[in-house]
Amino acid sequence: MPVWSDWRSTVRFGDDGPGVTVLYESSELKVVLVGLRAGQSLPEHPGPAASFHFLDGAAVMSVDSERIEVTAGATVVVPPGGVRGVRAVTDVVFLGSLADPVSEDAPAR
Repeated sequence: MPVWSDWRSTVRFGDDGPGVTVLYESSELKVVLVGLRAGQSLPEHPGPAASFHFLDGAAVMSVDSERIEVTAGATVVVPPGGVRGVRAVTDVVFLGSLADPVSEDAPAR
């Protein structure tokens, strides 16, 4: 059973886009740690049911047509097929848990 005692030693930031560290992946669940520099974003896209827990920083998360300002401590749950995206206001780190990761690139349901 993998354990990360401090996400700060695991998070990565990319110069040209998100730094994504896959913490766990199976056919039922994918868990990622994502670092975005201020101004970087994950473009809006449909995906499986997911939860996003923000560990550090501030961002604007979009879910379908709604925009939500989030800071460290916020958790956002997205239903299957929900269109989601994240734009970092400051450097931001979040933990994403995706159900049914096989469908991640499939059309919205």
